[in-house]
Amino acid sequence: MASHIGRRKFLATLGGAAAVWPLAARAQQGERVRRIGVLMNLTADDPESPVRLAAFLQGMQQLGWNDGRNMRIYTRWGAADVDHSRRYAAELVAFSPDVILASGSSAVGQLIEATRTVPIVFVVVVDPVGSGFVESLARPSGNATGFPLFEYSTSGKWLELLKEIAPHLTRAGVLRDPALASGGGQLGAIQSVAPSFGVELSPVNVRSSDEIERAITAFAREPNGGLIVTGSSLATAHRDLIIALAARHRLPAVYPQRYYVTGGGLISYGPDTVDPFRRAAVYVDRILKGEKPADLPVQAPVKYETAINLKTAKALGLTVPDKLLALADEVIE
Repeated sequence: MASHIGRRKFLATLGGAAAVWPLAARAQQGERVRRIGVLMNLTADDPESPVRLAAFLQGMQQLGWNDGRNMRIYTRWGAADVDHSRRYAAELVAFSPDVILASGSSAVGQLIEATRTVPIVFVVVVDPVGSGFVESLARPSGNATGFPLFEYSTSGKWLELLKEIAPHLTRAGVLRDPALASGGGQLGAIQSVAPSFGVELSPVNVRSSDEIERAITAFAREPNGGLIVTGSSLATAHRDLIIALAARHRLPAVYPQRYYVTGGGLISYGPDTVDPFRRAAVYVDRILKGEKPADLPVQAPVKYETAINLKTAKALGLTVPDKLLALADEVIE
């Protein structure tokens, strides 16, 4: 009996030593491994995903953080799906990370529901105040801060550009996610300028691929129409379908980011979507060094860019005005 007890005590001591040893070794090296959760709003195989993640990791490396040495990254892909985002948000919070990087309004919303204590740095979000993620841009006050995608006033610019590239236009279908506060906000900003351009607006919901296809097909039955795609994770996830439908129904369309245009869309106006991931690394670094999200102001985008696809314009029978070409940051021949 005594030998059994002695053996158990020895094993328990050994187990404890095994658990303590790596920590002791790390402490000797002066490196504490920090846990960083990442919740993305796209799929892992979306062409945008590796570019965005690489920008964040590059930013972290420049600040002295290396995955596997002094930080561990736990990445989950929400794929613009509320149920996925909810499940992965709970999973990441369960890891007890030091900080979470969250991309897209749906991901941020699910994380804030899951935790009010783990620091969250968000990117690619529209209207963080209206969505309830922060109290104000200058003083976020909760456990989240970050880099929003654009301000609502930008939305009016989309209609202006669409009318400039397709002057005959009298109707515009506005694709928006009705589940997001920003879906209504962007639509409202476009509505406020629509009368001055003589354009009648029709909201188009982007909840599913079937709904998008039905709505755009119905909208295209009448002449002189065009599309305005507002910023949302769902529109990004369904972008190939939206671009294909615009081409099939010969609808001029304006998009919120350049990757729509490189994918065959007509024209886009919006901020660089990769740069915020690089900038987010600075906030993650500051939080890891002891600062609180509540004290880090929400920072607006620094650069907006216009992209035009001349091949798409030609296919639609449109002549792009020289003034617009001169303004463009990128022209795809």
